[in-house]
Amino acid sequence: MRRSTLLSCLAFSLGISKLLFATPQVLNIGNGSEPKDLDPHTVTGVPESQIIQNLFEGLVSKDPQTLKPVGGVAESWKVSKDGRTYIFKIRKNAKWSNGDPVTSQDFIFSWKRLLDPQTASEYAYQGYYIRGGRDFNLGKVKDSSQLGLKAPSPETLEVVLENPTPYFLSLLYHHSLYPVHQTTVQKHQMRWTRPENIVSNGPFTLQKWEMNKVISLQKSPHHWDAPQVKLEGVNYYPIEKPETEEKLFQVKKLHVTGTVPTEKIAYWTKDNSGVFRRHPYLGTYFYWMNVTRPPINNKLVRKALALAIDREKLVKFVVKGGQAPAEFFTPPGIGDFHPKALLPKDGSRIAEAKKLLEQAGFPQGKGLPSIEILYNTSDAHKKIAEAIQQMWKENLGVQATLYNQEWKVFLDTQHSHNYMVSRAGWIADYNDPNTFLDMLTTGNGNNHAAWSNTSYDELIAKAAKEKSPQKRNQLFQKAEEILLEELPVLPLYIYTRIYLLSTDVQGWYENVEDVHPLKYVSLK
Repeated sequence: MRRSTLLSCLAFSLGISKLLFATPQVLNIGNGSEPKDLDPHTVTGVPESQIIQNLFEGLVSKDPQTLKPVGGVAESWKVSKDGRTYIFKIRKNAKWSNGDPVTSQDFIFSWKRLLDPQTASEYAYQGYYIRGGRDFNLGKVKDSSQLGLKAPSPETLEVVLENPTPYFLSLLYHHSLYPVHQTTVQKHQMRWTRPENIVSNGPFTLQKWEMNKVISLQKSPHHWDAPQVKLEGVNYYPIEKPETEEKLFQVKKLHVTGTVPTEKIAYWTKDNSGVFRRHPYLGTYFYWMNVTRPPINNKLVRKALALAIDREKLVKFVVKGGQAPAEFFTPPGIGDFHPKALLPKDGSRIAEAKKLLEQAGFPQGKGLPSIEILYNTSDAHKKIAEAIQQMWKENLGVQATLYNQEWKVFLDTQHSHNYMVSRAGWIADYNDPNTFLDMLTTGNGNNHAAWSNTSYDELIAKAAKEKSPQKRNQLFQKAEEILLEELPVLPLYIYTRIYLLSTDVQGWYENVEDVHPLKYVSLK
């Protein structure tokens, strides 16, 4: 055999060997609950957004390490001197998964759909930054051409804002501002997100959706940055029990878990393999207080319940993940905002709580109806609710009843305000205090307390127009003070992100927003 032929055969054999023994580039993720839907304009939860962020792509994306805005569908943009007008240049090679080009008109259709009252999006207020967005959503303006949106060409999108918004580019990463495929949405209506119908524009496409089993994505050959994408597929498993996730991780059926069982955190903390991850996270765990339901409609009762909780004991003995007691609603350090501590982190104000309850007409809890606490099905949420139940009983003589619902039903119950007290968690949509505080404004789709306060609304509106960072933070602080005096929310702790990540996963970076664009991820 000639040398050249021998070398060719060896090279061929090595190539075959690499194919045979290469790691399958399919990432398996524990994703908590079964998603309610995959429509970017109607969902609100983390389980949904984790998937949508990889099926769709907005005008901008985020650098996986710095979280700074980078080009997505838009390859470049210009901002006017007054900070109100943005002109985006859309990539000529940006395509939908069916091969159609992504155009400026796709964004105009999509943002009108988000703001359309008939869409009933809880995130419609993300479009209020657009000139005329609020009035259009509230039905005060019927003509959508009055919105600050223009498409001079298929590759050019002009957006005019109500006010200068320094975080607008980061906001564009949020799923509510992603484009959707007009023909597909109009043709298939409620079923447009099914695998056989959906057309998306992200680095992955929807291959399979087996309810309560798995949602599978596959790499999109039409994505403009397809060469960057190393993963061939992603499987999202709706596993609500952390114990099940942990077991699947240990037998290498999962590469990433959604969390870690509370009772196993200490064990994994001592593990030296490098799979245990824990880092700061811009999120608050709290309870919604339905101000339309007696006795929660009584502010004195709400305040008594808030002051009777020992948050230090809650995080130390129940949650156990290094979380911080929530003495405020907005996490400290988001943007450059550091709210004042207005709630007790311990049991130092229980005596005050008792007096408040007595002033409300319920001395030692006598005559007070049982407080109903709703939570979505989870052992972790149940343990927290049981701890709160015990604290209210021991410290105030207040009885509480616990009940749980599956994720989709739970979301509908919250949205319809058909509860008394309800478990909640809010994760920053962007790194600015506004993402926490504006959702409590009157009529906001995510204001599940049905609370309204004119002074609060005015402060948030003023903050939107304020250019001075210092004055802006002062306005946010005043809003926090109103919020924690009225207490439509009952903050419990500030999140820490805890999960297990296989050492085979590359291109996954820890960050306070827990954003991990999978187009940068691969497996060893």
